Amino acid sequence: MRIIVGVSGASGSIYGLRLLEKLSRRPEAEIHLILTRSAERTAHLEMGQRAAEFRKYAHFTYPLEDIGARLASGSFLTDAMVIAPCSIHSMSAIASGLSTNLLIRAADVCLKERRKLILMVRETPFHLGHLRTMVALTEMGAIIAPPIPGFYHQPQTVLDLVDHSVDRVLDLLGLPAEEAPRWDGGRREKPE
Repeated sequence: MRIIVGVSGASGSIYGLRLLEKLSRRPEAEIHLILTRSAERTAHLEMGQRAAEFRKYAHFTYPLEDIGARLASGSFLTDAMVIAPCSIHSMSAIASGLSTNLLIRAADVCLKERRKLILMVRETPFHLGHLRTMVALTEMGAIIAPPIPGFYHQPQTVLDLVDHSVDRVLDLLGLPAEEAPRWDGGRREKPE
């Protein structure tokens, strides 16, 4: 399964890193990474991480400016793209079809080729323009998946909260994480 992972400069770079970590454990996943310079800065500010930490999980990495890369063409077959986290800037550019860099162009290709595009939009609160843009993208075929954690699995750490959202994205990709907590109807007893 060929998956493009984009990491934009929105707060929450941990989502992109955890997604890459989990995908890298899946032998069926071929990971193509686009990391923006804003993402690099945010990762450094939020986690003290450098771009190399993200790149080590990818099979292929691409410069943001390389709009001639194979990811910019529909003839290069991919299965899905996830932008984690997805900034409002990136989301808006995708919705407008402004393919000014490889991240936006690769997302545009996914939409035009009817491939799965998942956007982990990381912003709050949303104003009406944000919501209308999300509706437009949904109408175009994108999946808007903001990292909004559930609490039924009784998270104990921030990483538990992050993983809940990342595991939901893995479900959307058709690569469910075996260790992901699942809702069981509120049962407390152990299964036999």
